[in-house]
Order: sequence, then C-alpha cells, then structure tokens
Amino acid sequence: MTPSDNDAALKKPPKRALRVLRAIGELIRGLNKSRRLVFAFAAGAVSALAFEPFNLFPLLLLGFAALVLLLDGAHGRPHPVRAAASAGWAFGFGQFLVGLHWIGYAFMVDPGAHAWQIPFVAVLFPGGLALFVMAACAVAGRLWRPGPARILIFALCYGIAEWLRGHVLTGFPWNVAAYGWGASLAVLQSTALFGSYTLTLLTILLGAALAPLFELRPKWGFAAVMAGFFTLLCAGGAVRLATTHPALVDGVKVRLVQPDIPQAEKYDRQYVVRNWERLIALSSRPGAPTIIVWPEAAPSFLLMRSPGALEDIAALTANGQGLITGAIRSHGEGRYSNSLYVFGRNGAVIGSYDKFHLVPFGEYLPFEKTLESLGLKKLTGIDGSFVAGDGPHTYALPGAGRVAPLICYEILFPDEVVAAGDRPDWFVNVTDDSWFGPWAGPRQHLLVARVRAIEQGLPVVRAANTGISAIIDPLGRLTAQLGLDEMGVVDGRLRAPIAATPYSRLGEWVFGLVVCALAALAWLFSKGK
Repeated sequence: MTPSDNDAALKKPPKRALRVLRAIGELIRGLNKSRRLVFAFAAGAVSALAFEPFNLFPLLLLGFAALVLLLDGAHGRPHPVRAAASAGWAFGFGQFLVGLHWIGYAFMVDPGAHAWQIPFVAVLFPGGLALFVMAACAVAGRLWRPGPARILIFALCYGIAEWLRGHVLTGFPWNVAAYGWGASLAVLQSTALFGSYTLTLLTILLGAALAPLFELRPKWGFAAVMAGFFTLLCAGGAVRLATTHPALVDGVKVRLVQPDIPQAEKYDRQYVVRNWERLIALSSRPGAPTIIVWPEAAPSFLLMRSPGALEDIAALTANGQGLITGAIRSHGEGRYSNSLYVFGRNGAVIGSYDKFHLVPFGEYLPFEKTLESLGLKKLTGIDGSFVAGDGPHTYALPGAGRVAPLICYEILFPDEVVAAGDRPDWFVNVTDDSWFGPWAGPRQHLLVARVRAIEQGLPVVRAANTGISAIIDPLGRLTAQLGLDEMGVVDGRLRAPIAATPYSRLGEWVFGLVVCALAALAWLFSKGK
C-alpha cells in the first residue's frame, strides 16, 4: 500500500461516520407524527439512564440532541408548535417514567389501600412533569430559527422549564440535568460557582450543541466550544478536589443510626417495642460518639408523649452526648408535623424543628376535598393533617457549632436550605428512603445531598432508615457510609465548613444572569441569519 492509499484509508472512516450521522439526522427529522412521538418517548426513556444508579451520562446528551432534531423536523410542518409540543411531552414522559419509576414502591407499602392508584400514578405523575418539557418545546418551536440560534433557544426554554419545575406548585426538582453528572464529582464542583440549575442549563446546551453534527454539512463549532468549556469545568473541579482538605472538627464524633426497619413494619403495633429497642441498642454500641443521629420519624409513636422513651433518651445522653432525631409531633386537634428534635445532656430539649416543605400526596393532598372524594389518600397512614413549619432554621449545638436541619426531600431545593443571613456550620438530613424503593430512588436522593454540600460548602450528616446513611464533606465526598438495607451504625468525624461559595452568596441570581447572556446571544445569532 502506497502512502496515498494509506491516507485515503484513514480518511474513509470519518467520511463513513459523517454519512451515518447525516442519515440518522435525516431519519429523525423526517419522522411522521406517530413515529415522531414513539421516537421522542424512547429517546427520553433512554436518556434517563444517565441518572443514578446507571450513570450513563452520554445518553442524556444524545437525548437532548435527538429532541433538537425532532424540533427541526417539526419546523416548517403545518402545525410546528403543536408538533414540537407533542414531541416534548413524549420525551419528558419517557424520561420521567423511567427515571422516577421508583415512586411506585411508595404505593406498595400499604397495597390494600394504595396499590390501585399505581396505574394512575404511573401516567399522571410523569405525564404531569412532562408538561414542563412540553411547554419548553412549544415556546422553542414558536421561536425556532435555522442555524445556531435554535440551539440557544432550545437550551434556554428547556433550562427555564427545569427551573420552573423546581418551583411551581411547591416544586419537584428531582433528576434535573445537573444530576446526570453523578459519575463526575469534578464537574459537580461547578455547582459551588453557579448552582445546579445553571449546570442544568449548560448541560442541556452541551447536548443540544451535538445536533448540528447530524446535518448535511456538519457544524462542529458549537459542540467544540461547549466540550472545551466542560473540559475546563472538569479540570477546575479536579484541582479543587485535590487541593481542598476541610479540617476535622475537634472533639466531635458522629454516629448515624440506621435501624433498617421496613416501612410496612414501622407503624405496626406488634413491632413498635422492637423498633424502639433497636434504636437504643444501636445507639449504645461502643465507640463514644458525641452526637447521635436517628432517621426521619425514627420513633413510631409520639415521642414527647412517652415518658418511658424520654427516660431512655436521658440515659443515652447522660454523659453529655447530643441526640438528633426525626419524630412526629402533635399540635392537637388532629394536626401533626413531621419534626426533628435536638436533645442535649440528660435528654434536655435544645431545639425543635418542623418540616416546612411537605411532600404532595405523601404528607398532604393538593385539592384535598376533591381528591378525597375520588378515593385518594395521602401515603402517610396518620389520621389528620400535616402542617408545615415556617422555613429553614439554624440551631446552636454545644461543642458542635451551628446545624441546619433538613427533613427528607427538603434537601432537594437549592435555594431553600439555609435561612437568610444565618449560614450554619453543617447540615443534618434525616430521611426515610424506604419509601423510595430498594435501589434507584435512595441513590438519587443521596446524590442530591452531595450536590447541596458542594453548592453551600458545608458538610452534610445524613441518617436514613434503610440507607444510604452517610457523612459528606463540603466537596460532596463520602467520608463514611452504610449501604442500602443494612442495619448498623456509621461512626465518623465531622468536617469543618469551607469558605462561603459564590453560589451560597449569590444564589439563583447567577442563573438569571446566564439566562440573560444566552438570550442576548440567541438574539444576535437570529439577527445574523
């Protein structure tokens, strides 16, 4: 083979690859109505494999690229906005159906009361969340412009829709695109700069920038710029991880108690004594902890109305240990709160906290009277209503600085974890992830806690009933943990907070600035056309 033949051979694979990319692009853009919806659903479903526990992140990027190509195909059709909206809904439905499939487990805790609701939940919940994607694609379809402008328009509309999903009707920001980086703690360090919503927007832009590679004349510029940007984010994050070593807090030893009590047995009368004795026995193991943390609603009874249980806590804390536990609190007249108590020496109550961000359909029913008339009930089996607390708080814990409690999914909301002007030294997150099933849900929830630690530059101490209990440092690293469905304790040291991060000081203003900058760039590209 001559040198020229060799050169030709080297050039053929790229040309062949380009032809394949073009063919794929033409195929996706040319899909008719029914096939377009089926493909959009499949693309969304596959893209969900980017999230925990699979972490196949390239699939999320390809999913966004595929959705751009579908909107390309909708542009110029008789009803382009309608075609774009339907493709967006199908994509979102597939992604949420697969990514949040674990929600069905919550309805199997008491199958006699709730199993019949699973088919409705399987359609209504992911279908309702998909309305945000549908709205994003409808607006993008209305503003669609050929060329680079459409990439920015798509990313802006989708990114803003994800922000709205985290805020409208109390919000549900689970599996936003930023969490697709779960396999790269280095990239996640960027949330300390601009938060998870901005990382979500930029991630959508990265995926959308791949769409021009599937055109007749592939355009690499946008993809190259975004790839270079994320390479810098990854490199910067790696340097941060290698050079930042938060100090240990002197004299503080934390014990997380993971009783591993199945949700179906938690409130069963025949197991109440056993469950309590397990908490006390695990807490009393050798090791001399200074702070003991129990999970959300650890006692399966009204703790403050049980003198015997309070005596056990007094004995457990007789040598000056602190105890933090989730518990249900009664406010009288059938009103309860999902609460947390902080006990000091000899069981003295140092503080109490009421969960302020309640779970819809779990702890309260939206449109309660209407839904109850249809036979729907909230998942928690307590008669009466849950009332919300008055927002995040910070409490002084003797010898261990200032702690901010977060109960269960309160840790999902980046801009609601710290009281204004009252930065704590650490977070304590008590949760009962047995509601979330045996694998995907708890792992996704743990990743959220790690991202909150990075955003705020604060350690997180996380006690979960059935796992995963963990101690997380201010850079999101797991310093100690106990896996799913394991009974035991996690003993570890508490890390000191690092300096306040840019995100902790600026909050969602950074997201707004990035949105404005990209909108201006989209306008310039549109004018250029």
